[in-house]
Amino acid sequence: MTLWEESYHVEYDTKVHQADQLIKIGMEEDCKVVSDPRFSKCQLALKEWDLIMVDAPTGYHDNAPGRMSAIYTAGLMARNREEGETNVFVHDVDRVVEDKFSKAFLCEGCLTEQEGRIRHFTLPSHRARLGRPFCP
Repeated sequence: MTLWEESYHVEYDTKVHQADQLIKIGMEEDCKVVSDPRFSKCQLALKEWDLIMVDAPTGYHDNAPGRMSAIYTAGLMARNREEGETNVFVHDVDRVVEDKFSKAFLCEGCLTEQEGRIRHFTLPSHRARLGRPFCP
């Protein structure tokens, strides 16, 4: 299997024709609470995801915003999933930061494959099995 051969259908509970209504809902106080989206009362918040792609911020020179926090947070989001696994993809792993941080926080033991500059990790839920080590 290559990185692009497999995909899964996700059912979304919002429709394009609801956009005007949903932007108003998004401005309400429940939607302005910054918290774990799984527990959000906001209709716009996705509660689960199967895939996370880290390809931002730019991170291509020393003074550019780096992807350190994005990679770390992707790992936390994946581990905090209710059950199952989350696929995390990191682009530009030929760079020092992306290479080191993806191996450290997404864990080499969870590395599924690498194709060119994209690395694919499959992280299991830690909520489904408490006491699971951060990295296998």
